[in-house]
Amino acid sequence: MTAIIDTPEAWRRERHLQVRTGLSLGFVPTMGALHDGHRSLVRRSRQENDRTLVSIFVNPTQFDDPGDLAKYPRVVDEDLRMLREEGADFLFLPGETSLYADGFRYRVHESERSTVMEGAHRPGHFDGVLTVVLKLLSIAGADRAYFGEKDWQQLDLVRGMVEAFFVPTAIVPCATVREPDGLALSSRNRRLSAADREKAPAFHRLLSTSSTAGEASERLRESGFAVDYVEDHDGRRLGAVRLGGVRLIDNVPLRGQS
Repeated sequence: MTAIIDTPEAWRRERHLQVRTGLSLGFVPTMGALHDGHRSLVRRSRQENDRTLVSIFVNPTQFDDPGDLAKYPRVVDEDLRMLREEGADFLFLPGETSLYADGFRYRVHESERSTVMEGAHRPGHFDGVLTVVLKLLSIAGADRAYFGEKDWQQLDLVRGMVEAFFVPTAIVPCATVREPDGLALSSRNRRLSAADREKAPAFHRLLSTSSTAGEASERLRESGFAVDYVEDHDGRRLGAVRLGGVRLIDNVPLRGQS
């Protein structure tokens, strides 16, 4: 049975008891609308830890578009059923006032890697992401935290923040989970129309098969995608596109690199 805890204070009391008895903890932070990619994170955590905590919090400070925040799916009952099926021990379900009693006056800002790609197209996005992740890691007190590689830039920034602020939680990257046709699993996929869902797998295919980032951008536009960016960084090709008003991101290793 997955126990629900909704305040930092209640979780810290629970975590204190676990630490006293020597139990290790894995943590999976999410914004809900869980899918098989999240299942894989929970399973990895359960394999490597005595207890697993999952959080669900739709973080308002990382949305640059209020309309996008309003449309983000909120299906907590479905999510809880999935977590119980996977054997997650705890669900942390905080309210906004629990995490932002300061009204977001205090925030984490990274000044270099957060300014390109997602950061260039979504002003303030990574301030919100890094701030809420630091809060959640501080509350959870976990030994390990699990993040999917689909959000590669986010993963890179979280690892850098944890190192910079001496956070004693290991960040564990987990491979992107895909549909059989190659589309990376995402909570946003459920917003795609049937026609756009058929077209969407071309995003991953064209990222993977194009010789250059510029070629990938051109081929994606020719295929009906609105391209925010396609760029090569640190041995990976990262891209963001829009399809029928739904924004998708993905990344692939460059040929001959991993």
